[in-house]
Amino acid sequence: MILGVNIDHVATLREARKGVEPEPLMAATLALLGGADGITVHLREDRRHIRDRDLKLLREMVPGELNLEMAATEEMIRVALSVKPDMVTLVPEKRQELTTEGGLDLVSQKERISGAIMKLRKGGMPASLFINPSVMDVDLAKTTGADMVEIHTGRYANARGKKQKEELFKVIEAVKIAVRGGLGVNAGHGLDYFNVKAITRIEGIRGLYIGHSIVSRAVLVGMERAVREMKELVNRAARQAG
Repeated sequence: MILGVNIDHVATLREARKGVEPEPLMAATLALLGGADGITVHLREDRRHIRDRDLKLLREMVPGELNLEMAATEEMIRVALSVKPDMVTLVPEKRQELTTEGGLDLVSQKERISGAIMKLRKGGMPASLFINPSVMDVDLAKTTGADMVEIHTGRYANARGKKQKEELFKVIEAVKIAVRGGLGVNAGHGLDYFNVKAITRIEGIRGLYIGHSIVSRAVLVGMERAVREMKELVNRAARQAG
């Protein structure tokens, strides 16, 4: 199971003073040294954290998987076709949100998302869709031409007790159906050093994409150690599940 580290919030810290540090490229380098299999960044339309310059430098320097999260807009499609990340994950985007709040609305936006996927795949990039852990959303994702889906784990991560078990079951079912339908399956959002184990044990997940909790820990112990500790957790849970 691969671990993709999202470094958006390294750029968030930089943008707090509109300066030059901390440098996202350096964070990516240290994350890879810590055992990350890839780097993820979300290039937002308002450029609130990651900038175009960051994306270009990462494309030149990152030897692992570079996953670009982006909205399915013409501007972002042009950026992706120019930079050529290893994978594109289409995500919903609202200007006022602090973080991505849920999966794509495939019911109302299926045509636009399918068109974006076609352009990305013509450009040689596999496309993943960030979706809610819903049977309907998995079924819709299969009809868009997407190569993969990333199951939104935020509701599971934010729930407690019985409710968390219910949300975990939804994730498990969504993964099972996606795998059965021939889709690659990833998972992410809200995962941390405590709740990641149950997700890691789900059979069929290709990769986990984790950002905020790793960057938060990195502030205290350093990026390389923070990533290494998460990678060890993931590997240990995967071995126990197997």
